[in-house]
Amino acid sequence: MGPVMLDVHGTSLSQEDKEILQHPLVGGLIFFTRNYQSPEQIADLSQQIRIAAKKPILIAVDHEGGRVQRFRDGFSLLPAMGKLWKMSEQNLTLAKELAKQSAILMALEVQAVGIDISFAPVLDINNISDVIGDRGFHQQPDHVTELAEAFIDGLHQVGMKATGKHFPGHGSVKADSHIDLPIDTRSKADIFQQDLVPFQQLISRGKVDALMPAHVIFPDVDSQAVGFSHYWLQNILRDQLGFNGVIFSDDLSMQGAASVGGYIERAEAAQAAGCDMLLLCNNRDGCVDVLDNANISISSVGAQRLNMLLTKADSKWSSLKNNSTWQHASQSLNKYR
Repeated sequence: MGPVMLDVHGTSLSQEDKEILQHPLVGGLIFFTRNYQSPEQIADLSQQIRIAAKKPILIAVDHEGGRVQRFRDGFSLLPAMGKLWKMSEQNLTLAKELAKQSAILMALEVQAVGIDISFAPVLDINNISDVIGDRGFHQQPDHVTELAEAFIDGLHQVGMKATGKHFPGHGSVKADSHIDLPIDTRSKADIFQQDLVPFQQLISRGKVDALMPAHVIFPDVDSQAVGFSHYWLQNILRDQLGFNGVIFSDDLSMQGAASVGGYIERAEAAQAAGCDMLLLCNNRDGCVDVLDNANISISSVGAQRLNMLLTKADSKWSSLKNNSTWQHASQSLNKYR
């Protein structure tokens, strides 16, 4: 499986899309709201992508709940994970159950339209970041761990792998890495004792299948943004924390990635730092430039890791609402809205 995850512009495939999907370096595709019209249409598009690629391809979406939910009309509307604590009236046991049922509902629906993974859960602290905010489960790291673990257990129950983001934590810096390069000037000790805690705890429990690093610079740790930092991804994440799963780059078109240069430089730097899959979104010319000219390669180890994320689920949207697990998850959440 190749190391590039890209996007397509519309609700069906163009001839250029079909040709690009067959490129040896392309191993994944991510959906956005613009790709969606209905559950039946997105299921057909997923199938057409797999046919066009003529190889295994990982299909993903950001479908966390709250304001980050790409498919709405026809799908269950999921609460933001930061709302679960209030919905449960600060009852941790109930909040964990709501997190688990949210994950089950999301995963069953996403898988039923041919998608392998949703990039979730968010493990960032719900602190001062506008772009994170109520996407994070809680302000307390230990509560984030407990609620995220319940969410992950829900994913795993129905066959979806979990992607934690944004390592080692985006919640304690104000700037939005979509439009800026956030710099978190706290000490290494503060970061490790606060934001890193949910990542460390969930990795040690063997819960996290994949991680996505933040486009954030922590100067007291390294001068490079995390997704381009060999020190963060290899010395800390792989060696110190013992993480053996997939590392996705965050979208390399974001302004937070611009510090290392153009698209080619970003892709090369992210792979050199240790990212197994590079997200190249919302810039077709830049993506084609990377595929044609970047010095990146297919890693056998990375490909093995990525293959583990492909779903084994074989459900269909037409029969989903007869599924007792889906019914229970839907009823559980509706009861507390």
